[in-house]
Amino acid sequence: MTPTTPSPAPTPPGTALTADEAHALGELTVVDVRTPGEYASGHLPGAHNIPLGRLDEALPALRTAAGRGALLVVCASGARSAQAVERLAAQGVPAATLTGGTTAWSGLGHELDRTTGGRTPWPMERQVRLAAGSLVLSGLLLGRRRARARWISAGVAGGLVFSALTGTCGMAKVLARLPHNQPRATDLEATIAALNG
Repeated sequence: MTPTTPSPAPTPPGTALTADEAHALGELTVVDVRTPGEYASGHLPGAHNIPLGRLDEALPALRTAAGRGALLVVCASGARSAQAVERLAAQGVPAATLTGGTTAWSGLGHELDRTTGGRTPWPMERQVRLAAGSLVLSGLLLGRRRARARWISAGVAGGLVFSALTGTCGMAKVLARLPHNQPRATDLEATIAALNG
């Protein structure tokens, strides 16, 4: 009698997959929870873009997709996708997060698709670096005339330390709400329709 390899079952809530494990599974519904600009700069092949802030709108479609097979949630590093997996698990939707995100995926030489045409926003990490650097520099320059302005630099520095210690980023959450980081309504509707399909 020859042993048979069982087909992969839907992923249990809270599971984390490495890039190689996810690549080997193949048949996964991939949801990228980064901003549209980050998604356009490079995403897993076949990934659907639903920004983390819009996850609740797509919950019924995600539940449907998870019922058909394993659901993999992806971001740049794995932090936002882990948050999304926790939120989905609280709603009874089983999903896995990609450990290390698209950074780990591409670092192992796996393919990324890129959206062509049109100007895409910078990746969120680059937007945060620009905003934080600009605020620190402004605080230091203004501080030459008004000492209290140095508190701007101190506040940003404190926020960066807090971000590193907690794995969260308040500045990224604020920047993600800017219009250029939002999907067009038609894009989100098409994504939800594809997940329901």
